[in-house]
Amino acid sequence: MKDFDHLMMVWQGQPKQEPAAVDEVLKQVKKGMNSITRNLFWGITGMIGALAGIVAVMLFFVFTSWVTYAGMAIIILTMVVYVVMMIRDYRLIHQRDVTTHPTEYLQSLKEYQKSRTKIYGWLYYLYVLLLSIGLAMYFYEVLASASIRFKVIAYGLTAGWLLFCTFYLKGRIFASEQEKLNVMIDRLVRLQEQFD
Repeated sequence: MKDFDHLMMVWQGQPKQEPAAVDEVLKQVKKGMNSITRNLFWGITGMIGALAGIVAVMLFFVFTSWVTYAGMAIIILTMVVYVVMMIRDYRLIHQRDVTTHPTEYLQSLKEYQKSRTKIYGWLYYLYVLLLSIGLAMYFYEVLASASIRFKVIAYGLTAGWLLFCTFYLKGRIFASEQEKLNVMIDRLVRLQEQFD
């Protein structure tokens, strides 16, 4: 019984959570979302620039093998799908204002988080696989006259970069974004519970 009394005393001695200041929470959430939307915007811009470059190469360079064109088409289609998904995510979190309808905003934030988890899950691996296939097909003709050493270096660097992005960079970027989203969602949930 003595341990129970001690436990009750420690539990009751815990400081009560102060109610969150609405303005401060909303300001922090807006700041966090601006950071995420800015990163998405620059990601979309970079992907569109890369896509334009690949389309220009496909249109203005003459290749003799259909394999090269097929590889470039796979790369372009893969990138277009990824850009469309990024634009959808950008619109999902950018179109709503947290100050007008916090409940709807919280719901859209949770939907965005679920969508990003799906994208960074198996879909990202499919994206990298298709890019790898497209690049291998593209390099088939482009590196046809290169020495074996140069081919090994080109394929090795490309494979190394894709593996680095897939298994190291992806995890860090995803973890950072998920942490930011979790903090914002927790703040909004706490604010919502405060008024319920």
